[in-house]
Amino acid sequence: MEKSCTSIVWFRRDLRVEDNPALASAAKDGKILPVFIWCPKEEGRYYPGRVSRWWLKQSLLHLQQSLKSLGAELVLIKAESTLSALLDCVSAVGATKIVYNHLYDPISLVRDHNIKQKLGELGINVQSYNGELLFEPWEVYDANEQTFMTFNAYWDKSLNMQNKPVSHLLPPWRLVPPTKNVENTPIESLGLENESEKSSNALLLRGWSPGWTNADKALTEFIEHHLLNYSKDRLLVGGNSTSLLSPHLHFGELSIRKLFQHVCMKQIIWKNEKNALGEQSAGLFLRSIGLREYSRYICFNFPFTHERSLLSGLKHFPWDVNETHFKAWRQGRTGYPLVDAGMRELWATGWIHNRIRVIVSSFFVKFLRLPWQWGMKYFWDTLLDADLESDILGWQYISGSLPDGHDLERMDCPQIQGFNFDPEGDYIRQWLPEIARMPTEWIHHPYDAPLTVLKSAGVDLGTNYPKPIIDIDVARDKLTEAILVMHEKASMDKESNPYGTAEVVFDNVNLPVQNEVLEEKTLCPSSSSHDQRVPSMKMSKNGAQSKKRMNYLENDLKDSLISGKNGNELLKIDGEVSSTAESSSKKQMTKSRNSVFVPQSWSSISTDELYQARDSPGVEYTWQKEIGTDEMSSKKGATNLQNSANQILDEEKSS
Repeated sequence: MEKSCTSIVWFRRDLRVEDNPALASAAKDGKILPVFIWCPKEEGRYYPGRVSRWWLKQSLLHLQQSLKSLGAELVLIKAESTLSALLDCVSAVGATKIVYNHLYDPISLVRDHNIKQKLGELGINVQSYNGELLFEPWEVYDANEQTFMTFNAYWDKSLNMQNKPVSHLLPPWRLVPPTKNVENTPIESLGLENESEKSSNALLLRGWSPGWTNADKALTEFIEHHLLNYSKDRLLVGGNSTSLLSPHLHFGELSIRKLFQHVCMKQIIWKNEKNALGEQSAGLFLRSIGLREYSRYICFNFPFTHERSLLSGLKHFPWDVNETHFKAWRQGRTGYPLVDAGMRELWATGWIHNRIRVIVSSFFVKFLRLPWQWGMKYFWDTLLDADLESDILGWQYISGSLPDGHDLERMDCPQIQGFNFDPEGDYIRQWLPEIARMPTEWIHHPYDAPLTVLKSAGVDLGTNYPKPIIDIDVARDKLTEAILVMHEKASMDKESNPYGTAEVVFDNVNLPVQNEVLEEKTLCPSSSSHDQRVPSMKMSKNGAQSKKRMNYLENDLKDSLISGKNGNELLKIDGEVSSTAESSSKKQMTKSRNSVFVPQSWSSISTDELYQARDSPGVEYTWQKEIGTDEMSSKKGATNLQNSANQILDEEKSS
């Protein structure tokens, strides 16, 4: 390759300089123009929430400074079309090549395929790389060249494919920019953060440090000081018991190859030292890396899983489309303390421990029988580390939609979960000040406590803390009835449609979706007009700044989550502070402050588009027959789908 070649490096969720295959390749070939294109229109329903956009903004600033120190400043562009923006960059600097790293979520699969196809038609060289995973999804299949349907089988095969240590690329020592300049949009003009959000976002800097070099420091901190006890600490829902690396991984600030390599090295050292605790901790953490890999694997091989269950039986489940229950769950007003504490923490900080994520989502699906797609969308809107692929895997796992997921019949009682993971009730007291004075023996189930105990603790059920929105026994009976209905409908479907027996389904789930913002009734005497808004946080003058997530709000919450002298006042909320869930739904639909956006289907993306996009990543990949594809109700449609994919593959190979 001639050194006069100018390449455009298209950054997305790979906001780092180290171990960035696209950047490394372009740097070796000649001049580079690093570009980040922000196109809100193309994000659609999955426009990022407030805290996620805050992290993106900070990470871009950090990357911009890093690239500038190497000689080439990151160009920021706000556009109506990513393709048009790339073409403008090509024209401006006379670029001959565009390079980027792969993404695997449904939106990116379709967008990348269309862009690559159209650029190719214009004669522009496009090259893509793996900067996200240990193995590409099309590299890991079973002995019959079929997709793995269980995590353990997938991960065992992946680990056995490791013939040598995973290597990662060092950062380039110097970058050569093109001679012509491209207009750079000021980061404030991208619209990642508006004025009303800045007061809430200011607190996030006290607990988190976005940016790829900060991610490297966080990695070192975890490996050297916390990995050893990971197997013991990881289930504690309070404190800093996990790696806290997920936001860095989501935005590509941290290389998964580097993380995997470091943990493997520690595991080898501890094994040689006969350190059983360390060896077990490393193994468990590697498994968590594997789950992240598997989430991409599932999304790539079954790209409809963002809105439909992987197992066909779930399409007959009679979900309870209850907006009042959905609202109570979001606000942390279900009457089950551990669930409510988790949702209050998510509401205020954009973060909750993985165990709490499992507990609140299990309650959502099993006790309330709400559609899991709604919960998944809410997590996307509110989580700091919102990651669509991981979200999909988690919610499908909880709802029994995966072959190795939770049994749908399994109901984990929040009270028992509280005794297991918050035995002293410290986590609940931190996030539910209105019941903080409850004795430990009752704090996980205040609804069972004697009136004298409730009165002594200043708790008036139904007034300052809600009664359970559903009785556990009633919830169990309703779930059992729903499962019976599901099985009956599945049996009838099987009899009437012999091609409907496939394990994987491509038809839409039978779920009512809402196309508009819905007006909601108030569930309890809390201030419903401030639904999904962050409690007021007063900055502590004397409190030391914490580098970890759980401490940075502790002092402020004592001021803002006011329980009153006797602990019997409602949670007071400042309506002037922005929500963690503020997203496109608020900006585009402002019918009422009492409104809630209920996710709707991605009807704009067809199955054909998803599969065509999936099968053209720009590498050698052989079409794999999907489980049950030839047994679909429409054999002709399945045949056309396979023919379309083969045609795309032939075009890729010929080019």
